[in-house]
Amino acid sequence: MDEAKWYVVHTYSGYENKVKANIEKTVENRNLQDQVLEVIVPLETVVEIKNGSKKSAMKKMFPGYVLINMVMNDDSWYVVRNTRGVTGFVGPGSKPVPLTPAEIKSLGITLPGAEAPKPTIQFAGKVGDQVMILSGAWENTVGEIKSINEGKQCLTINVEMFGRETPVEIDFTDVKLM
Repeated sequence: MDEAKWYVVHTYSGYENKVKANIEKTVENRNLQDQVLEVIVPLETVVEIKNGSKKSAMKKMFPGYVLINMVMNDDSWYVVRNTRGVTGFVGPGSKPVPLTPAEIKSLGITLPGAEAPKPTIQFAGKVGDQVMILSGAWENTVGEIKSINEGKQCLTINVEMFGRETPVEIDFTDVKLM
């Protein structure tokens, strides 16, 4: 028997969970559990900070896509390809291309036996806003946001030190908007 690999399936946007459920139901009805092993809609935890309070929400990492761990053969291909809401496999032409382990890791997707990715935080403030630092050496210090780095999940703010403005880099989670 061939080895199961991860494939990406394109769906109509908003149909990801329906496609997942329909594929799982069809696999069960046709007794193909040994060929289609797992179907996932990758989610990420997004933390939004508004008025100093954190709120977590689960959001789809890739709207319009579903990942499937399956053994590629005519039966499994047919079941997935002909599921309502599926527009096709991702790959050149009609030939599905499996994800490499490096691609799976770079996507930050948690697969069985993998380490969970760090949640993404969306900061509600903007450059020029005043923030108070909640922890660390600068605790209870108020400063003005000079730049926001979404990639590093931090802010650069100016704080007064020895009578002059000094830039300090602070994590999103360590500040509160004033």
